Amino acid sequence: MIASAGSIDEPVTDDPLTRPMAVERAKEWLAPLPPEKIFGNSYLVGFQGLSVALIDTGAGLVLIDGALPQAAPAILANVRELGFDPKDIKFILSTEPHFDHSGGLAALVRSTGATVVASLRGADGLRLGALAKDDPQFDYGGRWPPVTRLRVVKDGEVLKLGRTAITAHATPGHTIGSMSWGWQACEGKTCKSIVFASSLNPVSADAYRYIAPSSAPIVRGFEASYRRMDGLACDILISAHPDNAGEGRYNNKPGACRSYAERSRKLLAKRLAREQNRTAK
Repeated sequence: MIASAGSIDEPVTDDPLTRPMAVERAKEWLAPLPPEKIFGNSYLVGFQGLSVALIDTGAGLVLIDGALPQAAPAILANVRELGFDPKDIKFILSTEPHFDHSGGLAALVRSTGATVVASLRGADGLRLGALAKDDPQFDYGGRWPPVTRLRVVKDGEVLKLGRTAITAHATPGHTIGSMSWGWQACEGKTCKSIVFASSLNPVSADAYRYIAPSSAPIVRGFEASYRRMDGLACDILISAHPDNAGEGRYNNKPGACRSYAERSRKLLAKRLAREQNRTAK
């Protein structure tokens, strides 16, 4: 984001960590929404097209995802609007090394001092600020501010802070390093399982082929992610892109995670069939 100084006579400061990315859907993705309490200690501080979540653990805050670089100031403003101090953010959990979810991480780390938590492959992409060569979207290109303050977690590892335990769930496919996150939020004696799911869309650059032998790990990753999502305790689903999970900012209908997986399962089947048909002609 290009931020003007206090006077029109002062120079404009170009901040490399929040410099806007020229992304076709940026305006749609970053359409502003007020921060919203989901349940218990869990909130949304993101946008119409990109989810960002906040968890108050009682011993510090946890943020999930960072949207585009230019989104960081608005995310921090939403945290403040809820009455929290961004300096209390201890961890920022990353779902995937794509600019629309990771672009704002470097700026958020600078402002909060937080550590970014990601999978091994996710962390590799965040350090580079670039797409991996085996990413289906690699040919799109694009770079974003790299992240250096990182902690790597494995599938099933539990991150504990205060009264909250957050479990890392590997959900590869959209990228090999994609990670979803699950935790419980309580109000009195009523507790609900919340899942912040990484993208499961089988989308790619035009030349990419899911039927290619080199793409087999991606396809197997999707299949493993479907099984994982089908089996998760999931009273409330937040998806990295809200419109992929249903209407509204989150889905609290029964079977939300299974429905999320089934949507992707059908899209991938159609994509594979279309590629097979093209090859047969």
